[in-house]
Amino acid sequence: MKFEDNCIFCKIVQKQAASSVIYEDSSVMAFLDIRPANEGHTLVIPKDHYEGILDIPSELLGKVHKVAKNVANAVKLALNADGISVIQQNGRAANQEVFHLHVHVIPRYNGQKMKSTKELQTMDYAQLDVIANKIKVCI
Repeated sequence: MKFEDNCIFCKIVQKQAASSVIYEDSSVMAFLDIRPANEGHTLVIPKDHYEGILDIPSELLGKVHKVAKNVANAVKLALNADGISVIQQNGRAANQEVFHLHVHVIPRYNGQKMKSTKELQTMDYAQLDVIANKIKVCI
């Protein structure tokens, strides 16, 4: 596998950092965002380190997005969301904060505005694990 020493997502893949995983296979992982825009906000990543969409092989990008679709269905069902935002940012100018390709799957509710990054608060893993378990049964 291709890892970057200072990448938090690479550390999560290697089990060197905590996470609330809802899906994992040999090449893709999905886990809850520790600073969620909404309860159930999930990140889908390739296990290998690629900075963005321009770096990742197309076949692997397709698998990441296939998993993102399955996760979106599970999140919507588990959390009774009215909709799902799927977001993937590339580069500092696009507000990418962690430079390991990731797809945000965010449950959305009617009448709700998207929170700004400054409004997001860190959740503890006990809370995240409860949410992750709700989603896992729907995958």
